[in-house]
Amino acid sequence: MIFWQRLRRSCGTIVFNQAIGGHLWKRVVSVSLVTLFSLFACLVLNTSPALAGIDDDRFDGNIFALYGGNGSLIPPRISLAESMKYEKPALLVFYVDDSSDCKQFAVVVNRLQSFYGRAASFIPIDVDSIPIKSSYSPDEPGYYYKGVVPETILIDESGKVVYDGKGQVKFEDVDDVFREVFNLLPRSESVELKLRSFNEFNSELEE
Repeated sequence: MIFWQRLRRSCGTIVFNQAIGGHLWKRVVSVSLVTLFSLFACLVLNTSPALAGIDDDRFDGNIFALYGGNGSLIPPRISLAESMKYEKPALLVFYVDDSSDCKQFAVVVNRLQSFYGRAASFIPIDVDSIPIKSSYSPDEPGYYYKGVVPETILIDESGKVVYDGKGQVKFEDVDDVFREVFNLLPRSESVELKLRSFNEFNSELEE
């Protein structure tokens, strides 16, 4: 009797005006679940969610869409193997979505892509997606990854690594190497992308 009195105080008075036996048990269980759910809802609603941002290491989605303003980079439109097959320069960007450094660097990647995206392959690689293997071939991203994020690798049309930058490298540093790859005038002579000499492929870059 004491048990039911305590249960009545915790779950409400509806239970004890009903028939005994199986019906009583069902009503008790039902009211108990409602009470537990209500308590849980109150706890959730009264708790402020931890909001992620560009300066923290929390996951909050596709960093290239959120912070670079370019969701089209994920997934990459072309693989490294395909880019090499077509003898097209490729920029590999190794990243993770829950890194403040990678979030901030997404802005630089988007800016580079706006200048060189038509003439070079832009291939962001989530390092968690790299298969664990004892060795990789040169047409696999894992071949170039050095264990840090962000890491930026620029491979020219011949498959040679011409730039390997670790951390938040400057736009200008990568841009200078792109200019060499595409035979563009150096920054000291032209901030705009202008060709040293005309050819059909590089004409895509001229502004």
